[in-house]
Amino acid sequence: MSKGPGLFSEIGKKAKDLLTKDYTSDQKFAISTCSDAGVALTSTAVKKGGFSTGDVAVQYKYMSTLVDVKVDTESNVSTTLTFADILPATKAIASIKIPDYTAGKVEVQYFHDHATFTSAVGLSQQPTVDMSATIGTPSFAVGAEAGYETSSGTFLKYNAGISVTNADYNASIILADKGDTLKASYVHHFDQLKRKSTVAEITRRFSTNENTFTVGGSYAVDPLTTVKTRLNNHGRLGALLQHELKAKSILIISSEFDTKALDRHPRFGLSLSLKP
Repeated sequence: MSKGPGLFSEIGKKAKDLLTKDYTSDQKFAISTCSDAGVALTSTAVKKGGFSTGDVAVQYKYMSTLVDVKVDTESNVSTTLTFADILPATKAIASIKIPDYTAGKVEVQYFHDHATFTSAVGLSQQPTVDMSATIGTPSFAVGAEAGYETSSGTFLKYNAGISVTNADYNASIILADKGDTLKASYVHHFDQLKRKSTVAEITRRFSTNENTFTVGGSYAVDPLTTVKTRLNNHGRLGALLQHELKAKSILIISSEFDTKALDRHPRFGLSLSLKP
C-alpha cells in the first residue's frame, strides 16, 4: 500500500520468525487445492499429545476483497473479510466466530509513506480496543501499541519498540508487558539471497530478574532444503529440516531437547503440506 514503515507488529518479527517459525512438537498434515474460479480449499489435521483436531478452510478473492471461512472439528465457524484499499491507503478487516460472537472484531489499518496506524474494536457490548502507531521509514521505525478494556476501564497492554533495517541486517528493541519485559534482537544475512542468516535475542524480565539469551540461524543447503537451529542459555536446543518435495509442497521435521536434562525424551514434530 505504501513505501513507509511497517505495522508495529512487524517490529522484531524477523528475529521471532527465525527463532520460532515452523518449530513444533505436533504432527500436522494439510492438503490444499485451488479451483479455476480462484477458490482455495485447505484441509488440516493436527495431532497434539493424545488429542487430534482438524479444520477445513476456504479462501476466495474477488477484486480487492478476500474472504476466509474456516470450520473446525469442534463446530466453530470463523469468517474473516479483508477489504484492501477500501479507502486510499486503507485496509479493513472484519472477523466473526460462531458460536462465540464476542471473539469477533473489526480492524482498520492505514498506511502512509511516513507512518502506519491500526485500530481494532471487539464485537461485544463492552469491547476491548487495540490501537498502534508507527512512524519512520522502511529502514527506521519507532512505534507503540496499547490495549484498553472498556468493561474495567484499564489498559491490558502498552508496548513500545524501535527497529532498524537494511539489506544485510535487522535490529530491534521492544519494551513489552507494561514495561516489565525488555527484548532486543539482531538478525544478520550473509548474502543477498538470505540463504545464510544468524539471529541473537536477549530478553530481560524485570519482575523476576530473569534473563533469556537465544541464538540461532538458518542455512539453505540447496534451493529446496533449509536447516535451522536455535539454543538458549537454559539449555534448550532445537533443530529443524525443511524440504520442498515439489512446488509448494513442504515437509518439515523438527526436534527439541534439554541439554541440561539428557535423561528426558526429546520432542519431535512433523508437518506435511501438500499442494497438488
